[in-house]
Amino acid sequence: MTETTSGPTGRKGKGGRKGLKIKRVFTAEGTHPYDTLEWERRDVVMTNWRDGTVNFEQRGVEFPASWTMNATQIVASKYFRGAMGTPEREWSLKQLIDRVVGVYTATGIEHGYFASDEDAEIFDHELKYALAHQFFSFNSPVWFNVGTTSAQQVSACFILSVDDTMESILDWYKEEGIIFKGGSGAGVNLSRIRSSRELLSSGGTASGPVSFMRGADASAGTIKSGGATRRAAKMVVLDVDHPDIEEFVETKSREEHKIRALRDAGFDVDLGGSDMFSVQYQNANNSVRVSDAFMRAVESDSEFGLTSRTSGEVVATVDSRSLFNRMAQSAWECADPGIQYDGTIQDWHTNPETGRISASNPCSEYMSLDDSSCNLASINLLKFLRHDDTFDVEAFTKLTELVITAMDISITFADFPTQKIGETTRAYRQLGIGYANLGALLMATGHAYDSDGGRAVAGSITSLMTGAAYRRSAEMAGVVGTYDGYKRNEQAHKRVMRKHAAANDDLATVGTLERPIHAAATREWADCLKIGERNGWRNAQASLLAPTGTIGFMMDCDTTGIEPDFSLVKFKKLVGGGSMQIVNQAIPRALTNLGYQNEQIEAIVEYVSEHGHVIDAPGLRPEHYEVFDCAMGRRYIEPMGHVRMMAAAQPFLSGAISKTVNVPEEATVADFEHIYFQGWKLGLKALAVYRDNCKVGQPLSTGKNEEKEKEEPQVVEVPRPVRRRLPKKRPSETTSFSVGGAEGYITAGSYPDDGLGEVFLKLGKQGSTLAGVMDAFSIAISIALQYGVPLETYVEKFTNMRFDPAGMTDDPDIRMAQSVVDYIFRRLALDHLPYDERAALGVFSAAERQAQLNGEDPAQLAAQVESDAQSAAPSQGAAASGTSSEQSTEEERPKAGAEVGSSEGFMADAPLCITCGTKMRPSGSCYACEGCGATSGCS
Repeated sequence: MTETTSGPTGRKGKGGRKGLKIKRVFTAEGTHPYDTLEWERRDVVMTNWRDGTVNFEQRGVEFPASWTMNATQIVASKYFRGAMGTPEREWSLKQLIDRVVGVYTATGIEHGYFASDEDAEIFDHELKYALAHQFFSFNSPVWFNVGTTSAQQVSACFILSVDDTMESILDWYKEEGIIFKGGSGAGVNLSRIRSSRELLSSGGTASGPVSFMRGADASAGTIKSGGATRRAAKMVVLDVDHPDIEEFVETKSREEHKIRALRDAGFDVDLGGSDMFSVQYQNANNSVRVSDAFMRAVESDSEFGLTSRTSGEVVATVDSRSLFNRMAQSAWECADPGIQYDGTIQDWHTNPETGRISASNPCSEYMSLDDSSCNLASINLLKFLRHDDTFDVEAFTKLTELVITAMDISITFADFPTQKIGETTRAYRQLGIGYANLGALLMATGHAYDSDGGRAVAGSITSLMTGAAYRRSAEMAGVVGTYDGYKRNEQAHKRVMRKHAAANDDLATVGTLERPIHAAATREWADCLKIGERNGWRNAQASLLAPTGTIGFMMDCDTTGIEPDFSLVKFKKLVGGGSMQIVNQAIPRALTNLGYQNEQIEAIVEYVSEHGHVIDAPGLRPEHYEVFDCAMGRRYIEPMGHVRMMAAAQPFLSGAISKTVNVPEEATVADFEHIYFQGWKLGLKALAVYRDNCKVGQPLSTGKNEEKEKEEPQVVEVPRPVRRRLPKKRPSETTSFSVGGAEGYITAGSYPDDGLGEVFLKLGKQGSTLAGVMDAFSIAISIALQYGVPLETYVEKFTNMRFDPAGMTDDPDIRMAQSVVDYIFRRLALDHLPYDERAALGVFSAAERQAQLNGEDPAQLAAQVESDAQSAAPSQGAAASGTSSEQSTEEERPKAGAEVGSSEGFMADAPLCITCGTKMRPSGSCYACEGCGATSGCS
């Protein structure tokens, strides 16, 4: 934390240098910041989910006792540098922080940021304190690279450019590849490339931007499969007036149809499947850049012109509403394209004299000039909630200015992947300060995420953060100068600062929590305008809201970025190994704020622990349910609730917001249109919408066949099925299982000549409703099997069914199940169906999945296993009981180590982590793994 002034300090030692005067806020002279924490040694051992082998091990690492094991594992495995087993290997968080902060402090001294050596030391201590206490974190490239022998790359987000020449297109491929190789992401707008309706100078017809997307997509896929730490993250943008816009809009939805057809034909099109190479455009997020003119045309249902890239003339007109509908239809089918609102983006642009903002990074939060980059840092909001449930405004403000100072220093020493990016970034010094844990803060203080009060808190905090950041930027401009492009864009930059301040003036407060925050924001914007008028500004951009995937776990955040809480019940890793189920710690604090007594709080927390939601919790008033609404679960936040929250924060951000609006599977194309249109009306810069299960596969149309049948009705006599009963003695097999903490048994009886004939399921306490329902379900399935219903029909219908309990299982072949029914029929398929039928249904054993990864033929492995099983089969099978009452099980209960989280919400088809196999969770518009910290995009 710092308290600073700028300008001449009056100190004459060492030349009486000009610089920032820094005062201690949280540290004390004579006490090192590390001494304010209790430290302990831990062992980090991370295993591979496929076979249980150890994929990372480092024992005796040193971390604060207050850090969770999850944060410890992520930092030790991802950020510690040096070869394992050598003295150079980092083993303490102190070493990691010292390595990074040492470079920042030394660079600040060298380039005149500090008024004295004493100020530099205070800066050093305050920064170390804030990092060690998890107040904030830099983005991952800082931890990867700063202070090492590697290139000092600090940016995670990049924007490239491409012109209408083959040389520029090939440069785009190369530059993207270099960025992907380093584990970062990039975005590009292809609208300068002439369309497939236009001619080349040679007289031939141009290929168009969509054709060149194929090459870039293949390149990204190759780099991803060639050993990068995570999949290539990229964004492709096309302007809505480009003549090829209709082809672009439907690019990925057509490929989704191909994926479904391949899957139905038995090809392996799972994530990373061997047959996915024939599917194109899967390595990028696509977005349409819509203009205000287009949106007004949609509003008035009028025609819209598509313009030539070479002449600028209108070459075709389209029905605007029809095109808008096709955008929504494609997004409904496959989640692409997203939408970016060009009018709003350019209206808040501080550097229009230099060039337009034409693209964004892959997660859509960084929007700036072409060939530029941005380094990110995120503040942990929950650290500033005092014990009396007030927000520590002063500490938050001081941390913001500390972090912005450090981020600007990093541009001074940073390396960049290309010369053009380096030149632009040094000239405009774009920064991206943001925050995490907003959802947890709101819940802890008794605010519903989708409420006027929740939005007022979010808007006030965002305004204070950006106002303080730009005020500090103006102070730094008085010490080390403005950014190089400032004079050229001075009037535009001042105009945008006034727009931010005016938006702050229009912000309405509704509760006691945000009023002092908003008052402080008002003071910060007044100082920002006053100091900026005199000094100018050091940075063209200051703030945005990133997904905060890996670094969110590093800070032990309950929620990432601007997201609400994911679920009310989580699992926590223990220092000694294993894990335990925990209820979100914001719940008891929220209940206290809502006026509940200790006895009531204990009862409600116990209910949530058992059920995963608050509906019908004892003593909880229904009007308080909304406070505990989450992204998933029985009570999920409605889609427009997410949009309105984004709109509350957007006027106070230099960039945009990384967030996907999740909608249920039953959402319609009209719902997508409404959300996209409201995003424009509410002043967002970008928006992406994801419909649950839209990528799992949809039924193909059979309309023509149905019409034919109606025209030619036929009466067909269907033979009546005959029940084939099992003999008195038949072979059977009993399997015990645990799914999401619920334990049970499956007894499967077979005909002597092979073939499943009955299934009995035991789940829940004998005599309970659940046990009775499972008994009835077992009888129904068994009778149907005996009447000839194929097992594969049940497997197809019941796998992927989602309801609680769900989560981790104790079965090495099926590590995650979306419900007990999902697990049961996957297990029955593995035990009773041949490989070819299972493969068509996407059900594989762990050994078969490993064989696929090793490039081997899993069919041969399955054949060998079946042969071995037949030769080892016992001559007599155990007699199966006609009821399941003879088997016993403990009453259903949460199990330690189970991943808890309702599967009745959205994103149930989120991917499994390719590193550790844990189901990932949404993090902005990307995914993040709570198990190992891996992300599917930038962080």
